[in-house]
Parts: sequence; C-alpha cells; structure tokens
Amino acid sequence: MTRARILALMTLAGVALLSASASLQKGGENETGPYDVAATWPLPFARPGYIQGSQGGVFAESPDRIYVLNRGEFKVPGKLPADWNSAWGSTGERATIPKPELRNCILVFNSSGTLLEAWTQWDWLFEGGRGPHHVKISPYDPERHVWVIDDNRQQVFEFTHDGKELVMTLGEAGVVGNDDRHFGRPTDIAWLPDGTFFVTDGYINTRVVKFDRTGKFLMTWGTKGSGPGQFNLPHAIDVDRNRRLYVADRMNGRVQVFDENGKFLYDWSFGVEPSDIHLIYIGADRTLWAFDRGTSKMLKYDLEGHFLYSWGTWGDFAGGFWGVHGFSVDQEGNFYVAEVDSGRVQKFAPRQGVNPNFLVGKQVYSAWQ
Repeated sequence: MTRARILALMTLAGVALLSASASLQKGGENETGPYDVAATWPLPFARPGYIQGSQGGVFAESPDRIYVLNRGEFKVPGKLPADWNSAWGSTGERATIPKPELRNCILVFNSSGTLLEAWTQWDWLFEGGRGPHHVKISPYDPERHVWVIDDNRQQVFEFTHDGKELVMTLGEAGVVGNDDRHFGRPTDIAWLPDGTFFVTDGYINTRVVKFDRTGKFLMTWGTKGSGPGQFNLPHAIDVDRNRRLYVADRMNGRVQVFDENGKFLYDWSFGVEPSDIHLIYIGADRTLWAFDRGTSKMLKYDLEGHFLYSWGTWGDFAGGFWGVHGFSVDQEGNFYVAEVDSGRVQKFAPRQGVNPNFLVGKQVYSAWQ
C-alpha cells in the first residue's frame, strides 16, 4: 500500500470519527483538531535583540506550572521576512541549524505564558552540546522532582521541584558508552509506581536501561535491528497501569511492548512509510497518542495498536506543526507542543463543547493530584 493511500485512509478514518460528534460538525476535521490555538504563548522571554532557540521539550505539571526546555537564543535577523512570527522557523530555516547562545535552558511558565522561573544556574550543564532533549516529572513522586535528559551530553538529571538542587546525575558528561554508567545519546524516561525508572538509550545505543529509584543500574535490553526486542533509535517510552512498557522504535516505525523485565510482548507498526514517531504518551483513558514528524500529525491508538483518530498538519503558522519534539497535557486538558524546527512552544485549549474522546487524554498524577 502506498504512503498516499495510507494517509488518505487515515484522513478518512479521522473524518468519519469526527462526523460522529455533533459538537465538531462545524468545520469537520481541521488543522487544529478539537483545539483552539492560544494566542501569544508563551510571552517573549529572550534578552533584547534575541529570540528563543530550538525548543526541546515541554511538561505541564499543572495549568499554572509548565516546564519548557529552550535550547538557547538567537540574535534576531537583521532583515525580517514579511511573515515573521517571532520564531526562527519563519525565516525558512530550521531552528536546529544555527548555533545558539546557550542560556535560559530550563524555564517555567504559568497559564498566561508569563515566565515564572528561569533556572539559569544550570545552563552550564548543557555547555558543549545543543541543549536539553526531554523533560518529565514522575506521576508517582509526591515531591515532584523534575527530570531533564541531555542526549548530546550523555546525561540524565534529577532536580528538586524548584530547581534549587541537583539531586542526581546519571552518565558522564560528553562520554559515550554502553555500560552501566554511560549512555549513547539517551532520549526519554518513564517510571513504575515504586520509583523504578527506565531510560531509552537512544541515538547511538539501541537499548532500554532499567534503574531502581536511587539510580542503581538494574538491567538493560535491546540490540540494533528490526526483530522483536531490537531497536533502531528508541526515542520515547511510557508505562501503562499494568506495568507494561511502550517504546517508540522510531526508525523502525513501530511501538514495541515489554513487561517490566524486558520480555517482549507484542508490537505494532504505524503503517506510514517512512514514519518518524518521536513521542508517545499514555493517558488516563488508556489510549496511546503519538506524534509523527513524517506526517506532522497527532495519532491516537488503543493499547493494542488499533488506529482511532488523527489531526494536525505541517506549517509554521499558528496551529501548524514543524518538528514537534515534546508534548504534554495539563489537568484542564490544555495541550502543549515544543517544536525543535520552528523554534517555538504552542498551547492549544480544548474547543468549547468538544467531544472529550478527540482530546489528548489527561495523564494520571496519582501521587500529587
């Protein structure tokens, strides 16, 4: 089946699903799905004469505390294009190409986009790299520690909730390895309720690494390839309520599912060639959402891999997607995306009266909600 045919079927499936909801009849399936785009979010934060760089990740702890990973800042171009939107992507060049001035790497915003905190005391951790890759908080941690992964510098960091203390560092800065103390460009992290956590590792290594809650190495699995339990760039990971691990095997275009000890259970293909699945997320409704940079779409599946719904389109306009590298949902259903290519973070608010089945499901913050 050709890529064009698959995309057509996906679009038709999405339209059919949308048609089932009277609340979404107006306009049918559109570029922003069941959401409206929030204007001017976040508010400008770069120093005068500069704009934000590539945006590595976003995590919405609550509607009024959203963590953003900013990969430095660029000087504003001397000649601005007619459609300048204050993000580097509107120049026509990807925000991953220029070399940034690495500062304001970890930021915290409120619901209106106002900057609450800039953890500039930790900017030095990312020197020599390209800036942080991913940010998360364990749903089981009552202290709400913040975890940041730097794939380029080969490290995983655990910070206190306020960013004043660096609690744990895994990996050796700038040193690649595949033993129990090193990484090969790690990408993502996920937890079990007891604090055990898993790191996908990653661009160079092709494995999942398991640690106990104190950071003690427990085990690893995965080799390069396309067979069961093999990976070609494991880029994202999440865990369901049954303690099953879902790994986005990015360049193999699939999700692989394992038990907590690395036993392969099953997999499924995303069906689009070539696909480029960067992110996966399991919501409280027990469905899996993925973002595919190949089609610039959000994709919804049940946990057995049956396709349910899609929305989104490529573009550097408000509501379009260009290089989504992180997404998150707050407890009010607001949806946030961080884009590495356009160099921006966008906020989407649920459209009034929308069928909740079309929204990216809320996460279960069982320990602190």
